[in-house]
Amino acid sequence: MTGFDPPATLPAPPPAPRGLPSRDVRTRGVPGGQRSTPDDVTARHQEFMVLMAEAQRAFLDSRRAPAPAEPPPLRGLAFVVTAGRSGSTAVSNILNAHPDVVSLNEFFFSVRTLLPDAGVLSGTAFWKALAAPHPMFDALLRGGAAVPEFLYPKLTGTRFSARRGGIPALCMMVLPHLSADPDRVFDELAAEVPAWPDQATPRHCLRLFAWFGRRFGGTVAVERSGLSLSWVPWLRRSFPDARFVHLHRGGPDSAVSMSRHVGSRLFLAVLRNLERLDPGAWGRPGRASALDPAAMPFDLVPLLGDRYDHDHLMGMDLPVARFAELWSDLVRTGVPALSGLGADRCRALSFEDLVRDPATRLAELAGFIGVTPFERWLREGAATLDPSRVGTAASRLSARELDEVRERCAPGEAALAEAALAEAAR
Repeated sequence: MTGFDPPATLPAPPPAPRGLPSRDVRTRGVPGGQRSTPDDVTARHQEFMVLMAEAQRAFLDSRRAPAPAEPPPLRGLAFVVTAGRSGSTAVSNILNAHPDVVSLNEFFFSVRTLLPDAGVLSGTAFWKALAAPHPMFDALLRGGAAVPEFLYPKLTGTRFSARRGGIPALCMMVLPHLSADPDRVFDELAAEVPAWPDQATPRHCLRLFAWFGRRFGGTVAVERSGLSLSWVPWLRRSFPDARFVHLHRGGPDSAVSMSRHVGSRLFLAVLRNLERLDPGAWGRPGRASALDPAAMPFDLVPLLGDRYDHDHLMGMDLPVARFAELWSDLVRTGVPALSGLGADRCRALSFEDLVRDPATRLAELAGFIGVTPFERWLREGAATLDPSRVGTAASRLSARELDEVRERCAPGEAALAEAALAEAAR
């Protein structure tokens, strides 16, 4: 049925259009040209009116601009937050293998600096931010930095280059995590996102996450970015219904890992040179503190450029104890921001516990975010974890260095212990 009812009183049959031969509806289709009965006329005229209504409806529909399809809503959203070098990349890879998870690898680390903190944003403006190159990322690549998290440069036959126009921020780490052909997904998004309605940035992000779910499968989105513990206040304001997983690793091991990682070394080097400045003078409004990587001013990018020297950065005198202090500061400022969330909204996960008993911890993680812990997924995920990453500080530092690192990590370790007691009491 069309939903259009014919009128109760039928008007006379309409005249034939001018210039067309007249046809007698009373004898049309009747064998031998015999005259139809009144019932035949009524039935055929009803059919004619219905067909006319359908034609009019089709014409009007063809004149309307099609509205962009709204992806089905996600069942849940979770953030894995860390102080950095806590095994979160491995967790992202494990989650990405789950058929019901949309794994958003380094999404906010990639684009948050490029997005406004407040106000309404058009679909065109939102896409412009996603498609823009991140100046710091491109500067690192032009200088020869081998950042392991940068996935796009590892692919062959791709379209974008840090030396030729830049690599879109969304392409660097997010899309290659989801697809072996990030350029194709980028083009699909470019054809759709600009048509999205005006809305706040978090609403745009939720719609984008749902789009990823429709495109790749999955109804629970999990975003994970390094150094994201300092973003918790912003994440809680922007996504009030989200769940949080605080993935943490022992302070000394994290500090040693940071000291060998190009991104962490650059972060600390920049902080060291800005210590004499007031963070409020250069941090963007709404950013948590100088510990927030998204607060880094783009004015620093020209200091890198093509003159960035990877060997110089890795050879700088940045003692492990300074990274221990950075780790402790990140934990002490980030953990309290998670307070007040119930057990159904926040869960701590120790990297050491994950490596020690991966099947149990992964099953707990799956249950917390709302997906089924399939046996094969548990088995294959456990096989990707590296137990040798536990205890690295003790094996790589001298006794004096280890004592100093432990001392600098003590405030952060105390904050973790206090949070664990509060979680156990919930």
